[in-house]
Amino acid sequence: MIIANNKVVSIAFTLTDGQGATLDETETGKPLDYLHGADNLLPGLEQALTGKEVGDNFQVSITPEEGFGVVNPDLIQSLPASQFEGIDKIEPGMAFEAQGAGGKVEHVIVEAVEGDTVRINANHPLAGVTLNFDVTVVAIREADESEIAHGHVH
Repeated sequence: MIIANNKVVSIAFTLTDGQGATLDETETGKPLDYLHGADNLLPGLEQALTGKEVGDNFQVSITPEEGFGVVNPDLIQSLPASQFEGIDKIEPGMAFEAQGAGGKVEHVIVEAVEGDTVRINANHPLAGVTLNFDVTVVAIREADESEIAHGHVH
């Protein structure tokens, strides 16, 4: 059986950045299960998996455009520290949820604190990063009707 839309696929992977640092990996014996064709993976990774079979091992580099996107400078802002009421000390690396356009919740990271100004970034932490995957296809099966209807593995 080959990987195609509406197949449940199990993969083991290691994800590294351009410098070879490991960013994520599946635990031994605990592969990632997903429904192929339901937009549950990064577009570039899902495309690279199409047509593969159980036992296939391959490496693929995913560009930012096919991964978590390019860095959008409009998502980086400097705000007065007074907007962070109730926080005793704001430090780089802290994460917050903020209300974005149309009431959408956005996750932001504090990049810098300079005096009474806080620079935040709402881009995904891996935006702008080329992602290198080492992937092994562990299993493939037909999805059942409820998995297809719900768009994810049960």
